[in-house]
Amino acid sequence: MSSFVATTADDTEAFRIKYLGTKGLVKEVMGEMKNVPGDRKKEFGQLLNEFKIFAEAKYTEIQSLTDNKDATSENAGFDWSLPGDPLRTGSRHPISLVRNQVVSIFQRLGFAVAEGPEIEDDWHNFTALNMPENHTARDMQDTFYISQNPDWILRTHTSSVQVREMEKGKLPIRIICPGRVYRNETISARAHCFFHQVEGLYIAENVSFADLKQTLYFFVQEMFGKDFKVRFRPSYFPFTEPSAEMDISCLICGGTGCNVCKHTGWVEILGCGMVHPNLLENCGIDSNKYTGFAFGMGIERITMLKYQIKDLRLFSENDVRFLKQFTAAT
Repeated sequence: MSSFVATTADDTEAFRIKYLGTKGLVKEVMGEMKNVPGDRKKEFGQLLNEFKIFAEAKYTEIQSLTDNKDATSENAGFDWSLPGDPLRTGSRHPISLVRNQVVSIFQRLGFAVAEGPEIEDDWHNFTALNMPENHTARDMQDTFYISQNPDWILRTHTSSVQVREMEKGKLPIRIICPGRVYRNETISARAHCFFHQVEGLYIAENVSFADLKQTLYFFVQEMFGKDFKVRFRPSYFPFTEPSAEMDISCLICGGTGCNVCKHTGWVEILGCGMVHPNLLENCGIDSNKYTGFAFGMGIERITMLKYQIKDLRLFSENDVRFLKQFTAAT
C-alpha cells in the first residue's frame, strides 16, 4: 500500500475500491474475525482497526495529492500577472436618493420621521380622515382591498401614519411620513399602481397657513434651487380646510410646455392645507385649542423633475442601464 502511486482521480478511485470498497481488502479481512479463536479476538480486533485507520488515512493523502495536481494542471496556462476583474460599485435607486434628500430637508426644520403598516384598516385609511362610509371622496382613490367586512386594504396614502401618531395624543406633533402606497390605476408614463409618498404634519397651538407656505417655500428652494416660480392653487381634500395644491415651473421644458406638465409650463408637486377640525376631533385632539397643517407629495414626481425623467415606469423596470446613471449622485 505504501508504494501505491496515484497520478489521476481514476487512480485514487481504484485505490478506494481495492482497499475501502464494499468488497475491498479491509472488509475482506474484517470478515475473517469469525475464524479467530475467542481468546485472541481482542488482539486481532485492535490490529484490524489500526489497518483500517491506516488505509483511510492513505486514501485521504492520495486524494489530496491528485486534487492538487488537477488544480495545477487546470491553471497551468493561466497568467497570474494579469490584473483582476474590476468590481463595479453599486448605486442607490433614484427614488431612494430623493426620498433621503426630502427627509433631510424637513429634518432640518425639526420634523421627525414616522412610519406605519402598508396594510391598513378602513378607520386609519379613510374614516378617521373625514371620509366616512359612502363619502364621495373615497372615489378619488381606487383601492386594493385585501378583505371586506371588516375592510383591510393596501394603504392609498401615508396619511394613515399621521392618524396613528395623532391617536397617541403626544402634542405638539411635527412629523413626516415616507413610504410606499398603492392605488388601482392604469400604468402609464405618469401613473403607476404603486408609488412612494412623503406626507408631513404639524399640529400645535396657533399654527397658521402662513407657517405652511413658508415651510413649503423652504423645501422647494432646498430641493430645486431659488430660480423657480411657485404658485398655490385652491383645491379640495377631505382632511384639510382650506386646501391647496402647490405648483412649480416645469424643470423639464423650462415652462415652454411638454407631456409632463401637460403643456402648461407648470407641474403640481404636492397637495396641502390646514388640518380639518373633524380630523383632529376623530383623533381625540381639541380643535378649539390646536390647529395644524398637512402636506403630501409623490416622490416619483419630485424625482422626475429633479433628474428630468419623462417616464415614471422607468423607476420600477430594474433596467441597470437606467439605474447606473445615478452612481455619481450617491
